[in-house]
Amino acid sequence: MREALIVWGGWSGHEPEQGAKIVAAMLEEEGFKTYVEATTEAFADPAIADMSLIVPIYTMSKIEKEELDNLNRAVQGGVGLAGYHGGMGDAFRDAVEYQFMVGGQWVAHPGNIIDYTVEVTRPDDPIMAGIPASFPYRSEQYYMHVDPSNEVLATTRFTGEHASWIDGVVMPVVWKRRHGLGRVFYSSLGHVASEFDVPEMRTILKRGLLWAARPAA
Repeated sequence: MREALIVWGGWSGHEPEQGAKIVAAMLEEEGFKTYVEATTEAFADPAIADMSLIVPIYTMSKIEKEELDNLNRAVQGGVGLAGYHGGMGDAFRDAVEYQFMVGGQWVAHPGNIIDYTVEVTRPDDPIMAGIPASFPYRSEQYYMHVDPSNEVLATTRFTGEHASWIDGVVMPVVWKRRHGLGRVFYSSLGHVASEFDVPEMRTILKRGLLWAARPAA
């Protein structure tokens, strides 16, 4: 049986505990045994190297060096890392090694909660199969600093309405990458738990979690 560790905490506005419960249920539906923890100390446990998947849902906050080093070794050794929105893409702002694993870091969401469009760039990828070529979304439109080595699956375009100098900028929304032997998946969709009710958001994230997870031995 594949095992997944979900670690939630940090800024409460992203509803991390609710998100952790939803993600755990999604994975359990796929036959995973899940462990849900509410402290970064969970990343320091050597046993995470035997996990199939790790899901951080931990906006901002701090991670200790020994915790990050152990997490980094686990992912480089083949454990999958996957997550969404600020829970993964705005965690541990001062930890550049963490950002290197994730492949990006949130820096702004001009206009806060707004209507925008997500464009699928890789309809041939199994994670995006059957997802509309473009779909409307209402949430924070994440402006991120991103790694050029990411394999981008979906993007969004900024209009400049809320920050004129970024008019026309195309920003990755969904990507996957490798970190050592580990698979890494990220989606910037999912500001609050109610967004899991959006079929595109839920489907993309669930498929990404499964893609990142290391196969059973």
